[in-house]
Amino acid sequence: MSLTITLIQTDLVWENIVANLTRLEEKINAISVRTELIVLPEMYSTGFTMNPEKLAETMDGKAVTWMKRIAASKRVILIGSLAIKEGENYFNRLIWMLPNGQYSYYDKRHLFAYSGEDKHFLAGNKRLIAQAKGWKINLQICYDLRFPVWARQQSPEGEVEYDLLIYVANWPEKRSHAWKSLLMARAIENQCYVVGVNRVGDDGNGFFHSGDSTVINPLGDILFSEKDNEAVFTITLKKENLSAIRNQFPFLKDADDFSIRR
Repeated sequence: MSLTITLIQTDLVWENIVANLTRLEEKINAISVRTELIVLPEMYSTGFTMNPEKLAETMDGKAVTWMKRIAASKRVILIGSLAIKEGENYFNRLIWMLPNGQYSYYDKRHLFAYSGEDKHFLAGNKRLIAQAKGWKINLQICYDLRFPVWARQQSPEGEVEYDLLIYVANWPEKRSHAWKSLLMARAIENQCYVVGVNRVGDDGNGFFHSGDSTVINPLGDILFSEKDNEAVFTITLKKENLSAIRNQFPFLKDADDFSIRR
């Protein structure tokens, strides 16, 4: 079984939802190869804003409605996070949007207190492992990458929990070494493919983002990486390659048995 994924590494217009949706739609329309899953960066509609009181949308707002339309018209699964208001709370929410308009979501667990994210958003407490074409896909957001327990394979019955780990991010260039190193570590320790999609360009606070969006195989080999430039890249991952690696190196069976306290 194969899964074809497109990564969109793009600059984002600071706190301008309409401009970002327009720019992203142009990039999606320009994809000339068949793809099944398109991944956008973290807070793709605004940039990594700490102003959700002004910019957050509800689940029937402009950006989510746009995701439904794009997923349906292109017959793809569309993934990206944005600021969502629910009741009196705000979430950095990753949407898994299916072509039929149904969706699942993951609320960012680890809020980036260094920038004050924890003062504006509420943390999630549930992981989302979605499924597509027989693949199990763990979906996480940016700062979650620094916390390996949250991504760790949990397989008390001996079955591997997921096959692909995806991070959407606004990860600054000054910490790009950590980004690249930790993505590689997550692939190796969980014996899975890892996809990291980051933005490029300056945000509204003057922080530069070098992108370094990456695809890594379960051995830690880099299959794709792009620095500094905007990029739209499509790659097909093969389940048989993943199975062969796990069979040759059955390390996960020796993993510690544990559960996460939420």
